[in-house]
Amino acid sequence: MTAPAVPPADPEKPPEPEGEVRASFWDHLKELRTRLIHALIGVALGMAVVGVFSEDIFRWVMRPVTRSLPEGQQALNYTSYLEPFLVYLKVALYGGIFVSAPWVLWQLWQFVAPGLYRREKKMVVPFLAFGTALFYTGAAFCYFLVMPYAFPALAAIAGPDMRALLTMREQLTLVLAMLLGFGIIFEVPVIIAFLSMIGVVDYRFLAKYRRHAIVVNTIIAAVVTPTGDPFNLALMAIPMILFYEVGILLARFLGKKKPEPEGEAAAAGEAKA
Repeated sequence: MTAPAVPPADPEKPPEPEGEVRASFWDHLKELRTRLIHALIGVALGMAVVGVFSEDIFRWVMRPVTRSLPEGQQALNYTSYLEPFLVYLKVALYGGIFVSAPWVLWQLWQFVAPGLYRREKKMVVPFLAFGTALFYTGAAFCYFLVMPYAFPALAAIAGPDMRALLTMREQLTLVLAMLLGFGIIFEVPVIIAFLSMIGVVDYRFLAKYRRHAIVVNTIIAAVVTPTGDPFNLALMAIPMILFYEVGILLARFLGKKKPEPEGEAAAAGEAKA
């Protein structure tokens, strides 16, 4: 008995992902639910660990704020007996998310990996690792280099005859917003590289509008930075501009290759001739 002939592969059809079995819609929902549960368990465990030290962590995070206050007034206030409990609970929650971020990203990776091609899998893992490291670096940059100068500058604006009455809840919200903002800003190269890989932007477009990007970055830095003095503005604007340039380089090497305009292709052909 002759075996049935196998039809030749269609060269126009893209290769299938590495997974042998295509999952149904409900299978995807079940997998998503599993990954979400695992991610939430990781956050809960991180929250439990951080919660034990939430008061010490809060005092450490608030150190740039309290050090900006005059001698004898270096303390924060609370307006209700419930406020300290809610503040420490918030510290535990955000701390749990912060320490469990690699685990949450790994769960996300486990969910999307079966639908990716081999080349994409090789790129996603370094992207996740590099993006996580950049986020932590941005938060550390904010805490150690920006806050020690930003808060004294803000305190000086009020004048020497004014006394600050800072509450725990409001200052924690401000500090967390600054840490998150700088963490996201440090993600700019990864975001640009990803957009270039999927063909949304390319390095020519980014280089063409470099001057516009500098203006936009400076405006964003002025909005996000809590104080408007030039020094603190530069501490945020300069890294944003540098990361934009790094993003252009990554887009040039990692982005989708688009056909060159006819004029450039003709010039290249004449040069070769």
